[in-house]
Amino acid sequence: MTDVTSGVGTITLNRPDSRNALSVEMIRGLATALNEMDASCEVGAIVITGAGGAFCSGGDIKAFHEQGGEGAGAAEIDHAAVEAQRRDQEETVGRIHRCRKPVLASIPGAVAGAGIGLALAADLRIGSPRTLFATGFEAVGLAGDFGVAWLLDRLVGPAKARELIFLNPRVRGEECVALGLVNWMVPEDELEQRTREIAERLASGPSHAIAGMKQNLLWAPHEDLTSSMSAEVPRHKASGLTEDHVAAVKAFVAKEKPTFSTGWHGEAR
Repeated sequence: MTDVTSGVGTITLNRPDSRNALSVEMIRGLATALNEMDASCEVGAIVITGAGGAFCSGGDIKAFHEQGGEGAGAAEIDHAAVEAQRRDQEETVGRIHRCRKPVLASIPGAVAGAGIGLALAADLRIGSPRTLFATGFEAVGLAGDFGVAWLLDRLVGPAKARELIFLNPRVRGEECVALGLVNWMVPEDELEQRTREIAERLASGPSHAIAGMKQNLLWAPHEDLTSSMSAEVPRHKASGLTEDHVAAVKAFVAKEKPTFSTGWHGEAR
């Protein structure tokens, strides 16, 4: 399900009977929604959440069982299936990670397996006391996909990432905050409101500058300091040419709160 209100595009994973396990239809629908919202001038921030009290339980294990396993009982890897999954991952987790606009994952409950990839690819995450992370791959004899190992390694460090992937512990509540899996933990009945407040603040911010900030952050882990600083300069200078910058400087001097222009003007990269 999708909705756009007050500049915030919300994508709700909606298979509550399976804790929003990923079907082919859901993956393709998510990819389409992300692509459309990233391109829309009406959307300044994106929220991804789940229906029915869970975020996403990852792959559909019941479906795997019915078809004889994730590989459908084949003796060799299906190379067409490999390419299809690579495309699906890039259009979902990859799109969330590289999206020009800030993406917020609102995590009401359980998130596991590939669902962790969707959550951790977001720029910011907010949870409640019911939020629970479990990598889940070890429990079903799978190596893992949807970027979970890469994202965990960068968020919690190599040692903790190995613990979470190899041993599959359940991580709950404040431990999620301590590890950096979520940025905020709020009471369950405040999750939707707090998510909306953060998303609307992002959506009403200086869009060109925010797009540049995200590019700076995406570059940082892969470049040395000199290269990162060099890449920052044209983005910084470009944001200095915008009406938002002029208005913000004027408001700062007047000790007033700036009002930024509507519409998303961030440059695609």
